Amino acid sequence: MNRREFLHQAAVLGTGLAAAPWLRAEDATITLPFENGARPLVRYPQKRPLIRLTARPPQLETPFSVFNENIVTPNDAFFVRYHLAGSPPPLELLQPEKFRLEVKGKVNTPLTLTLDELKKFEPVEVVAVNQCSGNSRGFFKPRVPGGQLGNGAMGNAKWRGTRLADVLKKAGVAEGAKLVAFNGLDAPITPTIPDFIKTLDLDHALDGEILLAYEMNGEPLPWLNGFPLRLVVPGYFGTYWVKHLSEITVLDAAFTGFWMATGYRIPDNDGACVEPGTVPKKTVPIARYNVRSFITSLADGDRLKVGAQCVVKGIAFDGGEGIREVLFSEDGGKSWRETELAQDLGKYSFRGWSIPFLPARAGEFELKVKATNRIGQSQPMEPLWNPAGYMRNVVETVKITAA
Repeated sequence: MNRREFLHQAAVLGTGLAAAPWLRAEDATITLPFENGARPLVRYPQKRPLIRLTARPPQLETPFSVFNENIVTPNDAFFVRYHLAGSPPPLELLQPEKFRLEVKGKVNTPLTLTLDELKKFEPVEVVAVNQCSGNSRGFFKPRVPGGQLGNGAMGNAKWRGTRLADVLKKAGVAEGAKLVAFNGLDAPITPTIPDFIKTLDLDHALDGEILLAYEMNGEPLPWLNGFPLRLVVPGYFGTYWVKHLSEITVLDAAFTGFWMATGYRIPDNDGACVEPGTVPKKTVPIARYNVRSFITSLADGDRLKVGAQCVVKGIAFDGGEGIREVLFSEDGGKSWRETELAQDLGKYSFRGWSIPFLPARAGEFELKVKATNRIGQSQPMEPLWNPAGYMRNVVETVKITAA
């Protein structure tokens, strides 16, 4: 985005969300399938109508039908998640010619990089899913606190940027370094609110897979998805994908910030779960995705014609091992058939699948889908529970009727 394009965007979009005079509610609402699930569909800058959970900060969910359009989620349909009420930063703070990324802390050579300087590093691309930790929280029973999201707080995009490892190597990581902290320009509105800062282990930061991304699906990042620079951490929940990235700090001691030490933590066990209504004895920071799969071509309540064959389609993904198989059941899980997997866009991407389905009788069908990754991890038949409402990955069910 050059200066002329940027100024045009700023004129069209305004400089912040606080007053939001250009927000336009559509004449439509959507009701998600759980208690208090009514939501407005609202159009934000650079976005088609999305499901609004909150306005300040903006939390926008992708209508689930979008995931049947394409394996790659369009920029204008990609979900939005912020934590701080003053978010996103006004565009005037994000002008590419003024933007700077600081690399500091336990490094031999502190850096201050412009966007153009970042683009001089070798560019790399990855197709990767970004999923909110609380995606599907609205389905938890018993109900848990937090944003009551449906299944649309996720998206799959082609990200282009500079390897974090290349930038850290240029700065020179000093001896004794242990962690790397990331901060963006979406600052808290009062000193009592903790800034949104996330950390990664140094070995992870240097593994060559994490990107400082400036493009999304071949275009500059949308304003609400981190323009002009964001962290992309393939296979890890979206809490680590810091938007409007402006500071990278290498640390030699444990980090005690709220969003790592208190927030975004899960029970320390294989299922990240406890008995409903109880509190975990020990927690750890949330990390990689578990295995998930969805039917996208049919929804609850759809009606099909008896004897007319159709093709059921959907998506599956995991934290980076890659999907080995997706099984489909038309009888509520009593029997399963293997689906055909679509093109593999990479181990961090959605993987499409499809299977023919012919309803041979009239009545209700309970369709289920279950994925397994390449190291044998799969999905539970019954939902697991934790008090934060994270990491739901139960085998999903769609009920349709044939007549």
